[in-house]
Amino acid sequence: MKKSTFVSMILGTIGGILFALGMCMALIPEWNAFRPGVIMGALGIVVLLIMLLVWRKMENKEPIKLSGKTIGATLIGIIGALLLGVGMCLTMVWSHMIAGIAIGIVGIVVILCLIPFIRGLK
Repeated sequence: MKKSTFVSMILGTIGGILFALGMCMALIPEWNAFRPGVIMGALGIVVLLIMLLVWRKMENKEPIKLSGKTIGATLIGIIGALLLGVGMCLTMVWSHMIAGIAIGIVGIVVILCLIPFIRGLK
């Protein structure tokens, strides 16, 4: 295993755990830890961004260039993930089965649209 892969694996695990625990702290009302949860989630995001920068530096890759296509792909991914999450919440939390399934499928289709958007069709 390359050193850059190992470092990114460790930092990614730490960042992911911090982010997930922070979101649980913020979103589970029984824990009464909204503010510390937001802080921990933000710390997890910072660790994940540091992991990305460290990995790119260790692999001698050039910095990510912000273009319209990069921003568009990011927005498509965010919208698809949010639609999928809303569909899951409608189904599992609020017992709106049909609407939740329909919105979840739309979210999956939006996420799948990322493949031809990024790679292109040949």
